[in-house]
Amino acid sequence: MFTGIVKSVGRVAAIRDGAPWRLAIETGGLATADWKPGASVAVSGVCLTLVAVAEGRFEAELSGETMARTTLGRLAAGDRVNLEPAVGSADPLGGHLVTGHVDGVASVRDSREAGGALRATIEAPAALARFIAEKGSVALDGVSLTVNRVAGREFSVDLVPHTRAATTLGELAAGRALNLEVDLVARYLDRLLEARGIR
Repeated sequence: MFTGIVKSVGRVAAIRDGAPWRLAIETGGLATADWKPGASVAVSGVCLTLVAVAEGRFEAELSGETMARTTLGRLAAGDRVNLEPAVGSADPLGGHLVTGHVDGVASVRDSREAGGALRATIEAPAALARFIAEKGSVALDGVSLTVNRVAGREFSVDLVPHTRAATTLGELAAGRALNLEVDLVARYLDRLLEARGIR
């Protein structure tokens, strides 16, 4: 489990094609001394299992499902990624509950300065739009954000200067693909209503 509060911006050291794919990440100063193989880390919002750990670096394996349903299949050596280790029982929940199980890939429609923040308009996949509500939460590339407005498949979020500086979202531009995880509660509530024949 994660909170959507990015701890470091890392960099892709290498990505090896295969079955499974293997991703090597430099952690950008995030300490790895307590990390062990089998632990989880969110890489741009995708929960991955560590298979090798060294100082300031780790490796993870990626399934075909992960490659097909997230943006990780588009990564290349040198690309920057948001990193968040799994939350511990004593850690504060600073964002919202994030599983690292990406629901789909969203696309940036527009981004512009607005009142000291970067306002981004995002288009969600059609099947996910119903889970996104004004003043609700979403995770974009692993970053917990509050939804400002919703119009059909599009929604907007504001990125304050700290978020822009501490994550990869300061680089948003039209056309960029983002890993989208909708609110956990909304997803389960929808499933419950469907099971009861209400939806």
